[in-house]
Amino acid sequence: MLLYDNFTILIVDDDKVNLNVLSRMLESEYVNFDGAVHLHSKILTARSGMEALQTVEKEIPDLILLDIVMPGADGFEVLLKLKKSESTRMIPVIVITGMDNVKYEEKAFYLGAVDYITKPFHEPLVKARVMTHMKIIQQMRMIEQLGLIDKLTGLPNRRYFDSRMTAQWHQAIRNNETVSFCMLDLDHFKNFNDTYGHQHGDVLLKIIAGVIQSSVKRPTDFIARWGGEEFAVILPGTDINNAVNIAESIRLKVENLEMRDAGTGTKIKVTLSAGVSEAVPTAESSMAEFIERADRALYSAKNSGRNKVCS
Repeated sequence: MLLYDNFTILIVDDDKVNLNVLSRMLESEYVNFDGAVHLHSKILTARSGMEALQTVEKEIPDLILLDIVMPGADGFEVLLKLKKSESTRMIPVIVITGMDNVKYEEKAFYLGAVDYITKPFHEPLVKARVMTHMKIIQQMRMIEQLGLIDKLTGLPNRRYFDSRMTAQWHQAIRNNETVSFCMLDLDHFKNFNDTYGHQHGDVLLKIIAGVIQSSVKRPTDFIARWGGEEFAVILPGTDINNAVNIAESIRLKVENLEMRDAGTGTKIKVTLSAGVSEAVPTAESSMAEFIERADRALYSAKNSGRNKVCS
């Protein structure tokens, strides 16, 4: 079992020596007593509470090691702000401090810390404590994944889409970049189910999911099953013309699918309609309206004969 793989740890301490010591401990690869190989983590550092809060706005860490006594905003203030924010309240925070005081420890846990480590640091203890919380994070990721994947197609589900769309929208605002969105819907899917049965309908949905995946290849693009026979695609850094081209490629592949009735051997015609929208989001922009524009474009495609892409 590999731990610390693809994890990001933020260490917050105004003492540069402490930052270096903890970074070295948590960056190094080692084999623990359980025989598991622990890989390098990505380490972020901050030397003040304000710098820590600015860091988490740019990149959400998996775990925070937070000193208490710092200039400006102390660790307790930072912890309180982290736990009040919807985007950071679930990040586990381990308090690191030279104050071996039960009242400070009690306050840290009361404010939402998951652990409390006192200085000077004992390396095996620090690694063991961090490892424990990494295991918890891994388990939570597995549990979340089970609730975020559509069982039929293996694609992310609507819940996962909502989370990813929100994150992508805010990233586009920060980077002042274009983002496009496609909504794809199978034409006459109810008739297909009524004619060939729901089992064959499920097979068709799996095939369509594969077609979309083969057409949307960049790691940053995101495909989800929106619900029923609808699929959604987020295309970061993609303008409307390229997004329409991608949607048109998917439409053509679906139209050209070789599907035949097992009984008669006749070709089964399957088509798909798509709606596309584009935005360069700002703080005043509405993500809901951006999605709604793609939805309206989809219905325009449906109402103007189906088997087409509208934007």
